[in-house]
Amino acid sequence: MSKKLSTIIVDDEPLARKGLAIRLQEHKDIDIIAQCSNGREAIEAVRAYQPDLIFLDIQMPGLTGFEVVEAIIEQGLTLPMVVFVTAFDQYAMQAFEVHAQDYLLKPADEQRLAQTLDKVRQNMLSEMNALHKSKLVRLVSDVTGNDSEKILQELENNEPVSLSSYSDVLAIKDGGEVSRVPVKDILWIDAAGDYMCVHTQDNTHILRKTMKQLEETLDPRRFLRSHRSTIVNKSYIEKFCSQLNGEYYLVMSNGKELKVSRSYKEKVKKAVIA
Repeated sequence: MSKKLSTIIVDDEPLARKGLAIRLQEHKDIDIIAQCSNGREAIEAVRAYQPDLIFLDIQMPGLTGFEVVEAIIEQGLTLPMVVFVTAFDQYAMQAFEVHAQDYLLKPADEQRLAQTLDKVRQNMLSEMNALHKSKLVRLVSDVTGNDSEKILQELENNEPVSLSSYSDVLAIKDGGEVSRVPVKDILWIDAAGDYMCVHTQDNTHILRKTMKQLEETLDPRRFLRSHRSTIVNKSYIEKFCSQLNGEYYLVMSNGKELKVSRSYKEKVKKAVIA
């Protein structure tokens, strides 16, 4: 792995910080960007530098190492890979409960430190590979029109990734007439009993189809299920909002508010942010 790991050392003992820093300098892929003497300094350093790795003492005045990890998560900061360093071995179980990469007893010898860094590098590589795979899947999803989960399933089963084609027009029969509604003009669709109401900027068309049939017809790159009875065109979403009672809704480009059910909340939020 060619990437240098930006690293912070946190320990209230100056000699302990210096000793660990000297040993880490022997590893060319470790870049020590800050040293902190207490938990609050550590939190601010994580906020400022967003490091890859933190060597964190457990017993310190003020905040303990575990409280530092808790504060980083509560404040919405990106938690770096954590290696706890302590003179006491009774915290090992708790350290791994908070998903620490490793747990070093002071003074850690060079061989033990090397083992820890090998583990850190391997986990970092795994995370990078997972991120790379995720980006590729999104790219393939954009090209094929298939759902990301479907693509992942096809890849895991060693199946060829299937291509999907979606019509640019939705044909809607009304009595003896058939209206051809451009799909790009559809703002949202909602269910009304056995019928679907297809809303455009100027009209509402009535279509006799099930929600499932419509989902299979519409391109998932454009359309998103926001409720068991509602499909929205992502291009016309203006806002994703929450209310004090814990409910969520979308504001469409024409000002219409559409309720978002809890089961679709995260998917809708992710689509709006993307």
